[in-house]
Amino acid sequence: MLKAICSGKDLSSTSFYDCVSDIISCPELSRLKGITHHICTTRFQHSLNVSYYSYVVCRFLRLDARSAARAGLLHDLFYYDRKTYNASRSKGQPSHSSMHAAVALKNACAVTDISKLERDIIAKHMWPVTRPVPKYRETYVITVIDKYCAILEFCVPQLKKASPARIVTLIGTKSSRRM
Repeated sequence: MLKAICSGKDLSSTSFYDCVSDIISCPELSRLKGITHHICTTRFQHSLNVSYYSYVVCRFLRLDARSAARAGLLHDLFYYDRKTYNASRSKGQPSHSSMHAAVALKNACAVTDISKLERDIIAKHMWPVTRPVPKYRETYVITVIDKYCAILEFCVPQLKKASPARIVTLIGTKSSRRM
């Protein structure tokens, strides 16, 4: 079942899926299923999460939800390990945060035709860490949704692991320190 984090829907039977059905199973995206991203998920799952929630928000706002879904799925289409890259980069070489959007855009263009809007979304999804400023409202949506999904991807698995007794113990320990 194709599912976004915190969603019980099977995405393969939704209007969202119609927007990405031609690219979601391509080998380039499938490679992302084996790459850990944001500690607790895969890069594919993160991209799916960003794609789906960007689609939902853009549809609600009457923006171009199709382009948001497609660009969201392709926004992190890179294959190198970001920690290894940042640890080994030389002086003057761009950081992963600055560089990966350009790599993802190049890879996305090899997968499918990319519109001007999708190009802007993929290239600028790390704003304000990177420049220039996004040109479209959809790019701002993806920028926020990308961070929102990263937080969910880290926190939700942690909460699932925590028992109610452990949470009460942690809260009680922290509040007793304040006294």
